[in-house]
Amino acid sequence: MLSNNLLKGDRVELVALEPERDSKLWAEWRQNSEFTRLLDDAPATLYSRKANKEWMEKHLEDFLEFEFMIRPLDQTEPIGFVGLEGNIRFHQDAFIGIGLGNPANWGKGYGTESMNLILRYAFLELNLHRVSLNVFGYNERAIRSYQKNGFVIEGKAINAIERDSKFWDVYYMGILKREWLKSYQEISWKTQ
Repeated sequence: MLSNNLLKGDRVELVALEPERDSKLWAEWRQNSEFTRLLDDAPATLYSRKANKEWMEKHLEDFLEFEFMIRPLDQTEPIGFVGLEGNIRFHQDAFIGIGLGNPANWGKGYGTESMNLILRYAFLELNLHRVSLNVFGYNERAIRSYQKNGFVIEGKAINAIERDSKFWDVYYMGILKREWLKSYQEISWKTQ
């Protein structure tokens, strides 16, 4: 049975990126160095609304990336983003990135449900074979969330990132379509 809305869950939906609206949100989110340090291994950097808008417009033209904003069903504004990029057309493989901008939305299950939606899109709509990500060892909440969605740790780079005079491992995680389908079918069967 086909899903009525592939990008809509029980609490959140994935909506189109709108540079005019979302560049403002991104500029606000990037003011929080905790957010940027969870998102990227580069030093925390501030970007203007204009720079964010230009980046978004450029990425909307790139057909090798699929970017969405995360919006709770009971809210009008997005609270984060999720996207796929990489060797999608050639190797049926994508790298996934996800982030929730405001710490007030962390730990509420929005990220876990959004990840489930993007995996459903990746495997059922794009027919990908594999989805990968990396995560910093200090982001234990994200690691647990990814594991809930079936990702497994495939390797790690030891002491690969320094934060506040301490070195942390970077974990490489992945999930194959066949493994995801097993849990998807179990969930589908339980809800019928």
